[in-house]
Amino acid sequence: MKVLLCILLLLETFVFVIQQQVDRGLSENEISQQLSSEDRRQNPPQTDTLRDDAPTDSQRYCNLNFPDIHAALRELTATVTEQKANIRDLEMRLRDAEKTAEQQTVILEELNKKNDEISNLTQSQVEELRKENRDREIAFSAALLESGGGDIGPFTTEITLTYRKVFTNIGNAYNPITGIFTAPLKGVYKFSFSVYGNGNPTYPSTAFIVKNGEKMVVTHGFQDQFVVNSSNGVVLILEVGDVVYVRLWSGRRIFDNQHNHNTFSGYLLFPLREQELCRM
Repeated sequence: MKVLLCILLLLETFVFVIQQQVDRGLSENEISQQLSSEDRRQNPPQTDTLRDDAPTDSQRYCNLNFPDIHAALRELTATVTEQKANIRDLEMRLRDAEKTAEQQTVILEELNKKNDEISNLTQSQVEELRKENRDREIAFSAALLESGGGDIGPFTTEITLTYRKVFTNIGNAYNPITGIFTAPLKGVYKFSFSVYGNGNPTYPSTAFIVKNGEKMVVTHGFQDQFVVNSSNGVVLILEVGDVVYVRLWSGRRIFDNQHNHNTFSGYLLFPLREQELCRM
């Protein structure tokens, strides 16, 4: 851009100088013509032929050079005009480029801002998922006796079995003192339990899972001699605070020892939201 401006200034200066020279040349020519007229009045020529055959040097200069100079001036003027148009076009392009660069800078800043927001959002989502996963880590498994062995029952009423030997209690939702599992999270849970007893014609081995006081599923074993073994399981939808536990049927008996024949286990399959629970 600076180079074009310099070229334009040089052309304009050159045209100005040429124009000045032409103007001076025209003035000197007029003066020479006036002097020649005065001289002719004072000293008339001898013959017209001599006057026609002997033109002055100034006239010869004007006749030979002025047309070329005017043509060169016109050409220079056209060149200067074209260069001015080119410079204006370049200036417009430069302004457009600067405007585009500013727009791209604004767009880049917006993209960087959005990237930061997405990064922050992603980090918060990761933390939320981690917390949610921690909430979903709910599982337990326990056996009846911590040590020793012997019969449990019979009793004249139903009793809640307390599985005191805890193998797993992730989330601490199971209470080994009361034998009760309390749901910390709304969701779908899987529970299973087993009973074991010595064969006896008088005392079968029978127990059942209870949800909030309601009997769900029963497992039963009975024969006159030898051992009996039975198990069952169920999938339950629990609200927060719902309780699940195992009860021994009245008049029934089970047996356990260090081999942990009687167990109670459960875990969260997946949590539920309100709308999912409504669809069910």
